[in-house]
Amino acid sequence: MVVKDGLIRANRSIRAAFVQQRAQIIGTGQDLYMIEGILVEGLIYGIMVLGVFITFRILNFPDLTVDGSFPLGAAIMATLITRGYNLWFALLVATAGGLVSGIVTALIHNKLKVPSLLAGILTMTMLYSINIRALGNRANLPLLKQDTILTRITTMTEGLMRDEFAILIFFVLVVLVIVGLFVLFFHTDLGLTLGALGNNEQMVITQGVNPEILKMIGVGIANALVAISGAFIAQYQGFADVSLGQGIIISGLASVMIGEFMIKSNRISLLALRALSGSILFKGIMYAGRYYGYYINMTPNDLKLITGLLIILSLVTTKINRIKMKKWIKS
Repeated sequence: MVVKDGLIRANRSIRAAFVQQRAQIIGTGQDLYMIEGILVEGLIYGIMVLGVFITFRILNFPDLTVDGSFPLGAAIMATLITRGYNLWFALLVATAGGLVSGIVTALIHNKLKVPSLLAGILTMTMLYSINIRALGNRANLPLLKQDTILTRITTMTEGLMRDEFAILIFFVLVVLVIVGLFVLFFHTDLGLTLGALGNNEQMVITQGVNPEILKMIGVGIANALVAISGAFIAQYQGFADVSLGQGIIISGLASVMIGEFMIKSNRISLLALRALSGSILFKGIMYAGRYYGYYINMTPNDLKLITGLLIILSLVTTKINRIKMKKWIKS
């Protein structure tokens, strides 16, 4: 009994020392690095969230291919980097890989009349084996000693600014370009037709447009964005792993819903902005869970639970707002 009490007191002392040490680290500027990490990861994953937003909100096409196309982009990028290919060419090939995987999902849905969810699951399942093949028949491929786009950015800005800040500026510019192209595309006739497809497919058919081709284009573009995000996350984390996409669709949906809760608008530019802001806020919540969850005995294994609860909370809040809106209209 005495030994047990001694172990409990020792455990409490270790915990108190750990909490105090963490507070000291954060107080000495670690919080700045944490904010930069949240912003960078939020922007990288925000590209993926834009893809999820296209399928789930614009096309009304629930697509689980994301869990496979995200690590596919990472695997292609990492493999081509290690083989000495041009970095921008590698990024282009990774994007094409995501595009093809989305088109395959749409083809399964269109030609075999398979529900969109099942079509995405089928493609995601096949992509697991393809991703391992792309990684050279292994589950993980490190990039720590390889020249990447990010290492070149930090080399170019060496002496001018800190590496973390240079990477943050780079991803701000990348996301601005992608969002700009995103907004321009959905102002074209094709983009407007894609938006109409999600709202009323029969109307699109009556206009003489083939909805199957539109779905292929939309789902393909969405997964191309997801693959770009995977390619960048592999370089940022320093490795590509076949399990990188595990549960990524849940993170994307949570980010979309958080963004919808923050910003109410139907303008395409603000829709893209709220997807990105939702991604950044979601990453902030996850970071807070990892850094401060120790106080309530939270472990990294609980982060999936937090993600699920965030989605449920967003759904409940949205439903309550709709009920209030209907009551207000009737009154």
